[in-house]
Amino acid sequence: MTLYGIGLGPGVTDLLTVRGKRRLKSVDVVYSPGRLSRRVAAEYVPDSKLGDLEFPMTTDPNELQAAWQTAAAEVAPNAQDADAAFVTLGDPCIYSTFGHLWRTLSDQHPDVDVEVVPGVSSMTAFASVLGVDIDAGAELTLREATGGTAPIGPDRLILFKVTDAPTTHKKLVEAGYDVTFGRRLFMDTEETLVSNDPTDVTDRDYYTLAYAEKRNATDPE
Repeated sequence: MTLYGIGLGPGVTDLLTVRGKRRLKSVDVVYSPGRLSRRVAAEYVPDSKLGDLEFPMTTDPNELQAAWQTAAAEVAPNAQDADAAFVTLGDPCIYSTFGHLWRTLSDQHPDVDVEVVPGVSSMTAFASVLGVDIDAGAELTLREATGGTAPIGPDRLILFKVTDAPTTHKKLVEAGYDVTFGRRLFMDTEETLVSNDPTDVTDRDYYTLAYAEKRNATDPE
């Protein structure tokens, strides 16, 4: 039997892929790591098939490792006896909790087969909301920006987990970038916000990203 890691997309239910929908309907149990992913999955499967897994919001490696091991121990028996799924917003292989679960299963429950169903990520879908056109040949770098960090260097950056937008904005502007923020993109139960003003996104929302482009960046010829 197989555990499917299914990407649900950035949050709206109609950005789930056809394959993802088909897998959700075919498995016996669907595990969700949080409220938002559960809400999307619940559009396609009954509550009786949904199971919740708890992952603490912490950077303590011991707490995280214990949570992954607990989750793997719960998932493994069901994935050995029947098909199961673990759902996650975005794509399962891009900065996702699923990666930690997958590695733990590979290490402690190697007999569990795992298959990934890709999903649309907010970090790829951002361009359609922010009105950004990335031409062929243009370089685009993905970086994390928690706690006011501001990775610089490349001409174009997508920054995710922007939890201190004013500080990140200040550093980027001083380094010669123009910055646009997007918050809760493609989440149909939340208000999407797009702004060039960092004071509009001061609430340290985990689902805030930014697009930064150097003012002297040139498009490829």
